Amino acid sequence: MQRLQALYREHVRPTLMREFGYRNIMEVPRIRKVVINIGMGEALDNPKALDYAVQDLATITGQRPVITKARKSIAGFKLRAGRPIGVMVTLRGERMWAFLDRLFNIALPRQRDFRGVPDSSFDGRGNYTLGLREQLLFPEIDYDKIDKVRGMEVTIVTTAKTDQEAKRLLELLGMPFRRR
Repeated sequence: MQRLQALYREHVRPTLMREFGYRNIMEVPRIRKVVINIGMGEALDNPKALDYAVQDLATITGQRPVITKARKSIAGFKLRAGRPIGVMVTLRGERMWAFLDRLFNIALPRQRDFRGVPDSSFDGRGNYTLGLREQLLFPEIDYDKIDKVRGMEVTIVTTAKTDQEAKRLLELLGMPFRRR
């Protein structure tokens, strides 16, 4: 069992039950999945860039990414439906807990001038989305082997019904929110 998962079971769940007055252990919010997405407009001009992004995301997550394709054509962006425009990975279970542990404790503190993540990125349904500017935050990525610095979007999907419950869940797990 992952360290973060054990923390959730032994400390976070009882604390949330006390704070929010849940009667049943199944009411307590939990993390359902983590989705990591790299959107790449440059893939239209440079198809090799997509291969590098797939390789980087696979190295970070330990799971093979799926190539996402455009749903509709947009003439202003020279985009046609069906063209590859990004890569994404959905993590659940052990890999999800391992990724979150590395994100909270290694990757985020490595950012330059890091003062915490904003607490305004909740969607109203208890899900949190975080944008990272570069894949170099993760220690698995070798600086000499990347072709270009790419940003990514990390979405943490929870079973929380409100943003307040989700924020407290992530705080207790160790998400470094910005102090006001």
